Amino acid sequence: MKKRILIVEDDESLARVTELSLSDAGYLVTKARDGAQGLAMHQAEGYDLILSDLQLPGLDGMALLREVKRMGPTPVIMMTAYGSIDSAVEAMKLGAFDYLTKPFSQEELKLLAVKALRMASLEEENRALKRELAGKYGLESLVGKSPRMQEAFDLLAKVAPAEANVLLLGESGTGKELAARAIHSLSPRREGPFVTVNCSAIPESLLESELFGHVKGAFTGAIREKAGKFESAEGGTIFLDEIGDMALAMQAKLLRAIAEREIERVGGGKPFAVDVRVVSATLKDLARAVKEGSFREDLFFRLNVVAITLPPLRDRKGDIPFLATHFLKQFGKPGCAVDKEAMRILEGYDWPGNVRELENVLERALVFSGGGRIGPEHLPEGLRERRKTYGRVALELPEGGLNLEDLERALILEALERYGWNQTRAAAFLGLTRPTLIYRMEKYGFAKPEGGLTNPPQL
Repeated sequence: MKKRILIVEDDESLARVTELSLSDAGYLVTKARDGAQGLAMHQAEGYDLILSDLQLPGLDGMALLREVKRMGPTPVIMMTAYGSIDSAVEAMKLGAFDYLTKPFSQEELKLLAVKALRMASLEEENRALKRELAGKYGLESLVGKSPRMQEAFDLLAKVAPAEANVLLLGESGTGKELAARAIHSLSPRREGPFVTVNCSAIPESLLESELFGHVKGAFTGAIREKAGKFESAEGGTIFLDEIGDMALAMQAKLLRAIAEREIERVGGGKPFAVDVRVVSATLKDLARAVKEGSFREDLFFRLNVVAITLPPLRDRKGDIPFLATHFLKQFGKPGCAVDKEAMRILEGYDWPGNVRELENVLERALVFSGGGRIGPEHLPEGLRERRKTYGRVALELPEGGLNLEDLERALILEALERYGWNQTRAAAFLGLTRPTLIYRMEKYGFAKPEGGLTNPPQL
């Protein structure tokens, strides 16, 4: 498709020569005699490139440039017979692609037009890629309809547009990196880089250099200057995974970087500012680590501006069918399905590896099923043999029989204790309505304990 160029020039002779030259080069060219007309035409048609004189009647070239850049990323080349360093600098600051001083050759203009259109095309490809990545790593990449996941989604959506540091909590495999990417993709920093650092995977002696960089000769093996991850994340987000494994000495340096918003390369004597948002994650209880003295309290408060907990899969088993559909689609097999018996096995497993383990199990099952229906025979043997348990009550039938009423009482108590006596969440976990749960709580004499449980079950 031919590129469309708008020439805004009140010199009819120059406008005509430029139109013929660019038309011969294969462009669709339109002319406007002043800034107001040119702006109206661009608003209506949306041109790929605008060539504008600086001195125009009415709305001048600088004003036109401001309005065009406010509307979008269309490149603008300024033309003037009154060129000066000041006007060139002002035009470039306002977003002009380049600046030509009259008289100029038509060959020079055509080369500049090719360069501007090529750059605009690359920028559009970059924006499209970032939109695709935003879709991939936005909230839609985190699957779940359970109440606890919905709470996490709400918090992620609220905190993403802010600049606050975020601490992601949860077991390994619950999706903390996906959540960090979602925060970045939904934030004003989405156009900037997203940089990940696994603090537990880097030796303590190298972590400072990895985060802040080093100068040549800073230590043995530092044969050249190196930028750190904080510099690489400039204008974007840095994700510090497994932050709870960081040594105390390194914690002090990280605290300074976050508090002062500046870093200093290893071996360098001059700190410099960085503009980075910090999202961190850990599977450890940092509050306990602070009490035990293995994690700095001041750093904990800097990181823990907003804390979001991602629940383990065993606490949201109702999401397993949705996750299975999501992963099968991701594997390129949207028509494949998990049959009822296999799904019962998946929902009966405790998933110590959480969502990551489920993904691996489904990928394996897909291989053994040949891309067709996934049945129990396609699941790992250990999964098929595993028996579902609820807290202290096993569903293996005992030799002497089982009292169903005692089992119901125990299950209700387990659910209430698990969810801090939140009746709505406990009812959802048990597959009951809240009124039904309240009825059964009254039946068994359960009440939220003040100092202890009233009428605890005896099995």
